Amino acid sequence: MAKSTSSDVLTLIHSLRSAYAATPTNLKIIDLYVVFAIATAVIQVVYMGIVGSFPFNSFLSGVLSCVGTAVLAVCLRIQVNKENKEFKDLPPERAFADFVLCNLVLHLVIMNFLG
Repeated sequence: MAKSTSSDVLTLIHSLRSAYAATPTNLKIIDLYVVFAIATAVIQVVYMGIVGSFPFNSFLSGVLSCVGTAVLAVCLRIQVNKENKEFKDLPPERAFADFVLCNLVLHLVIMNFLG
């Protein structure tokens, strides 16, 4: 039973890796940016757990900034993906402009929250 489960997992990983190899480079760059933003949020949470959360507004601002940026990047990835038929009429430049504008609004709110 355990042998077939591990072989199923290896088969799944191999199929995901081969499918991801066909992903365009611009989507891989966005994926890397999302992973970086989430990793930064995790590092901040671990740091808060070790050191403490004295300026709690700063901790919340940092984590919400990372998570919000990752969510906006996922939205950008959805809009830029050529296989997504829902946004086929949306040019990539417009999607990137939306991403930049929403990031600007997000970070203005985060700066306001800091005080």
